[in-house]
Amino acid sequence: MAGEITETGELYSPYVGLVYMFNLIVGTGALTMPKAFATAGWLVSLVLLVFLGFMSFVTTTFVVEAMAAANAQLRWKRMENHQEEDDDSSTASDSDVLVQDNYERAEKRPILSVQRRGSLNLFEITDRVEMGQMACMFFNKVGVNLFYFCIIIYLYGDLAIYAAAVPFSLMQVTCSATGNESCGVEADTKHNDTDPCWGPLRRVDAYRIYLAVFTLLLGPFTFFDVQKTKYLQILTSLMRWVAFAIMIVLALVRIGHGHREGHPPLADLSGVRNLFGVCVYSFMCQHSLPSLITPVSSKRHLTRLVFLDYVLILSFYGLLCFTAIFCFRGDSLMDMYTLNFARCDVVSVAAVRFFLGLFPVFTISTNFPIIAVTLRNNWKTLFHREGGTYPWVVDRVVFPTITLLPPVLVAFCTHDLESLVGITGAYAGTGIQYVIPAFLVYHCRKDTQLTLGYGTVNKHRSPFRHTFWVGFVLLWAFSCFFFVTANIVLSETKV
Repeated sequence: MAGEITETGELYSPYVGLVYMFNLIVGTGALTMPKAFATAGWLVSLVLLVFLGFMSFVTTTFVVEAMAAANAQLRWKRMENHQEEDDDSSTASDSDVLVQDNYERAEKRPILSVQRRGSLNLFEITDRVEMGQMACMFFNKVGVNLFYFCIIIYLYGDLAIYAAAVPFSLMQVTCSATGNESCGVEADTKHNDTDPCWGPLRRVDAYRIYLAVFTLLLGPFTFFDVQKTKYLQILTSLMRWVAFAIMIVLALVRIGHGHREGHPPLADLSGVRNLFGVCVYSFMCQHSLPSLITPVSSKRHLTRLVFLDYVLILSFYGLLCFTAIFCFRGDSLMDMYTLNFARCDVVSVAAVRFFLGLFPVFTISTNFPIIAVTLRNNWKTLFHREGGTYPWVVDRVVFPTITLLPPVLVAFCTHDLESLVGITGAYAGTGIQYVIPAFLVYHCRKDTQLTLGYGTVNKHRSPFRHTFWVGFVLLWAFSCFFFVTANIVLSETKV
């Protein structure tokens, strides 16, 4: 089908899709994970990481099943429309021209439309149906609005994390309280925002200057569309894997040479709140699955490949975090793990120190405009009315401004990246990763049975097909909401 190929874009093999999914999941959240591991204790962290990875895999299979069900619904409607056109054409005229026209239409029509009761190909994932479209198909109006609200809050959290991470990294690399600027971040010094940076400027002043520059350079992209970022994304992905590989190897070398500073506890429940949010954030991929999975050329063993991806990601996270928490003392681990390597006593080569210290600046800066434009478009969709258009000022000024201003203000007030990632993951992340997929798969199953019959089998249905799993995911999500909120309240009460 020509239309479907256009929507899907260029196809790629399942193994290329596996790499793309790995790159999508392993991002900024991984850089904040080592400190959260050290704070919560290695045993508790390992158990929670494995469990949250499993839960993310469950809901990923839910989204894939919902994608297949949405494709079946769209394909069924097209088949119904073709049938109605045929019925109208057959009663309109018996002229040779009309017969020839009907014949040509029949020749162009997909073979699938002839097999009206054959559900074998109905569930092929060929049309890219984004989560917003699936929400409109399977949810009522209230559900759709709640979906967009959750997505918007999550994207705001994303932008706040990005807006804080770049100036924070620049501040840490370029400022020094002891005047030893050439060696970057000191090993044993805990800095305060009021410590001096350059002359009379404090560290917090430098941070806010960097934030202002970051906003002025990247903020204007929010007012336009970001296109043709393919090669930029390839470059940032390459830089990311070089940085991760260097950090893991350096940590292993230091441990092998006897420079093992870390002695993490088995468990410290006070650190579980942030660890939970960081882990949820670090497994986030559900909102991007339609764009990622639809172009995969062969989806026969899709569930197995997704499972393999999660095993590889779990192994990578475990390797990164365990080398970190045993290589560095827990109280010396930075919010951004790369900054631990911007030290002379860890890395003697200045070029490597600055590459790792400034690594978040390069990668995050390329993602910020893309996330900002995505958030702006979600605002437009939320308030869109059928057949209506926005005035120029609303479209080009108001929506970009309400997109850019809140995350910059949050970043201006705090650069506590661990808390930002933890709160974003614990609340909006939980909604996107658990609640939305669970409701999507529940409603898509009901709609599929009503539309296509109770005997219809979705070829991409989740291995967790029993309704118990939907209830279990929702129960876990609401338990997490309660736990995190109670933990925050108790922490504030103690303070």
